[in-house]
Amino acid sequence: MSPSDMTLHQLRIFCAVAQAETLTRAAKQLGLTQPTLSQQLSKLEQCAEARLFDRTLSQMVLTDAGRFLLRHARFVLEEIDQAQTGLQEFSTGVRGVVRLAGANSIIRAVALPAIARLGACHPHVEFDIHETSPAETLDLLHNRSVSLGLIAADAVTQSVNSFRETPVASDPYVLAAPEGLDLSDVADPETDLRGVDKLLISRCIQFNFGTQRSCQLAQWHQRNLPKHCVIAHCRSYETAISMVRAGIGVCVLPALAALDCADSIPGVALYATNLPPRQSVCLVPAQYLRVEPYKKFLIALHEAGRAVKLPFIRPSPPFMRGAGAARLSENHLQSAASAV
Repeated sequence: MSPSDMTLHQLRIFCAVAQAETLTRAAKQLGLTQPTLSQQLSKLEQCAEARLFDRTLSQMVLTDAGRFLLRHARFVLEEIDQAQTGLQEFSTGVRGVVRLAGANSIIRAVALPAIARLGACHPHVEFDIHETSPAETLDLLHNRSVSLGLIAADAVTQSVNSFRETPVASDPYVLAAPEGLDLSDVADPETDLRGVDKLLISRCIQFNFGTQRSCQLAQWHQRNLPKHCVIAHCRSYETAISMVRAGIGVCVLPALAALDCADSIPGVALYATNLPPRQSVCLVPAQYLRVEPYKKFLIALHEAGRAVKLPFIRPSPPFMRGAGAARLSENHLQSAASAV
């Protein structure tokens, strides 16, 4: 076999494995079995006449030849994608599949209304939706398994220079507590709360996203709840809010994560904090910005983000110090009152 026998399918698999660094993770992203990936990689190595990976029990590490091929493979695949996108410009753009990945809370609150808006002018467009973590969203984008990625702007530490970033929505970070735990007049949880309530406010649920925001949240807990203890580390806001609802503890999360469709999640009280709001963005390859139906869907995302209704947020309790939190509380209370 010769390099001319390489296929685009093999190159896509090769890039996915190189990005994921394990066959298990790459197989999940591509929707293929591990044996299929191994077989295609073996054929690719035969074509290249070189070993592309050093294989260990838990990792696939690129060799020098593999790193060389990866640079060229990404260029080839990007050129093919651009050619395919260009060909789409000759069509009406009313049919097709929009592949989208992102955080569950952003998808539910913003992407779903945007899909409904798009349906008015592109009723035959299909959506392939992946609910993923920020790191998984980036992997899917780099592997070209999806075309659009919805994430918080500060949710990733690695460079995303290869994608255009368009603003989608903004929602404040709130303290979520069980409905029965009234924090409205609490100036010092240590002295103003008793029994179960004092225990609840000290039991904190935190997130392991490995980002700068995770560090900011940990610092917030230390400043406002110095006697707290972390009782759980979660990787999804949905799990955390379910734990709060069950009366297990409290957590800080974006307000949109506390929405169940268009309504606030029952059994959970939200309190304003002075943390900077979450800025949600859509990452998209530049070639999709001018192509239908992506162009109209990005507009629909922006419109849906501006129209999103936040859940009811109570004023910041006295023990959460900071003028910023008080101003945020007043703004959201006025917004809630006008909505009623």
